[in-house]
Amino acid sequence: MFTGLIEEVGSIRKVMANPEGKAFQIEAHKVLDGLKTGDSVAVDGACLSVTSVLKDGFTVQAVHETIRKTTLAFFRPGLQVNLERAMAANSRFGGHFVQGHVDGIAPISSIEKKGNSAVITLEIPENIRRYIAVKGSIAINGISLTVAEYTGRYLSVAVIPLTLKDTHLGLKKTGDYVNIEVDILAKYVARQISGNSEDETPLEKKMTSWGYKKR
Repeated sequence: MFTGLIEEVGSIRKVMANPEGKAFQIEAHKVLDGLKTGDSVAVDGACLSVTSVLKDGFTVQAVHETIRKTTLAFFRPGLQVNLERAMAANSRFGGHFVQGHVDGIAPISSIEKKGNSAVITLEIPENIRRYIAVKGSIAINGISLTVAEYTGRYLSVAVIPLTLKDTHLGLKKTGDYVNIEVDILAKYVARQISGNSEDETPLEKKMTSWGYKKR
């Protein structure tokens, strides 16, 4: 589990293909504090397991499924990535619950600079649009952000100067793809409304049978 508060921006040093998928060697410093083999690190929002710890970085392994569903497919040496270690049980919780399970990738359709801040608009994949709500939480490349506007296809977030400085969002440009993870609470609510199994009647139909009507 993560908070969506990025600890450090690292950089991809090596990309190594293997039968399992790809291994990535990542240059980092802050997140090395207490880091050990087997720990989880969110790399651009994707939860990966540490396979080795180096004096100036670490390596992680990604399986084919993760690479296929995330921007890890685009990782190359020199690319900067957001890093966050898994949340400790006794630490402060300042963002929102982020699992590191990427739901899809989205292209940046526009970036509007407003002084030292920015409004970034994304085109959201159709399969996850139902989980988006204005003022709700969303993780973009592992960053906990609040949905400012949502039209059903395009989602906008307002990014403060500190976030632009302490993450790699300030380096992104129109057309770049980012990892999206929707709020886990939205997934559970949607699941309850639609029914938990093929044999279960969706909540909406149950409520209609109880006499409730849509306005």
